[in-house]
Amino acid sequence: MKKLINSPEAVLADSLVGVAAAHPELNVDHTNRIIYRGSPTKPGKVALISGGGSGHEPLHGGFVGFGMLDAACAGEVFTSPTPDQMQEATKVADSGAGVLHIVKNYTGDVMNFEMAAEMAEAESGVKVAAVVVNDDVAVEDSTWTAGRRGVGVTVLLEKIVGAAAEEGRDLAAITELAQRVNDTGRSMGMALTSCTVPSAGKPTFDIPDDMMEMGVGIHGEPGRHRVPLAPASSIAQQLVEPVLADLDFTKGPVIAMLNGMGGSPLIELYLMYGEVAKLLERAGVQVARNLVGNYITSLDMAGCSITLLQADDDLLKLWDAPVNTPGLRWGV
Repeated sequence: MKKLINSPEAVLADSLVGVAAAHPELNVDHTNRIIYRGSPTKPGKVALISGGGSGHEPLHGGFVGFGMLDAACAGEVFTSPTPDQMQEATKVADSGAGVLHIVKNYTGDVMNFEMAAEMAEAESGVKVAAVVVNDDVAVEDSTWTAGRRGVGVTVLLEKIVGAAAEEGRDLAAITELAQRVNDTGRSMGMALTSCTVPSAGKPTFDIPDDMMEMGVGIHGEPGRHRVPLAPASSIAQQLVEPVLADLDFTKGPVIAMLNGMGGSPLIELYLMYGEVAKLLERAGVQVARNLVGNYITSLDMAGCSITLLQADDDLLKLWDAPVNTPGLRWGV
């Protein structure tokens, strides 16, 4: 294993030290491993909190800031944060208007966020709502989930709902919007190589040089099937077809994200987006906005995922609203 680390045990703590040094506009609670905005949540604004295992950067800590999250809880690599972390973030970020937990559908995350919500409501009287993101069409159940996994839509949801919270929409409206975004988004991913978790010191799984994994999750959990390595045009087709088969994206504008898994260079990601864009145009899908880059990664895994989200005028307006975070910034 060759990695830029001091020791496998200190990866998360050392990384948070770097986050604090690189982004003085954020507050990092090193004891509880929580990243907050630099300023308290303004009165009347619903606070948005997310989190999960580390290793998916910039998700979630990279999306803390104006227009997106108020706080993000960092678990160990590929390990859920604890309920105590989530409760602390909920208590600190709340300004009296309530808190929305944005939870990717992984068993540990769902269970711990539910416990944190109950603890925060019981001990601090904080109003807490939640949305569980489950957009991955690859498999119905996986190694770590009951039901579909939560993947790329999480990024789009945090941006759109974050803008709505800045507008001053209340907790009920924010929750309804978050659920609508989740219900109208779909994703599918693939891997060329495994990732290597620092504490394990070796690749999570083996893929022969002439094979690839289709429908893989963001932790290296198995996908739909392992197939021979193919040209980018064929890979794009194998990603787009299941997404379009699962939901009709031809009825209106769409937000598209071509996401890198962490180990593929931008030249390959843009090449892949070119192939995806051709397929979407051929299928009658109108892409109104797009993202290309590393937004929800799997450490050093080579590969990519495609996410599509049905949009309307309200969602596009919220998407275009200013955002200022380490991982996403425009309009400011």
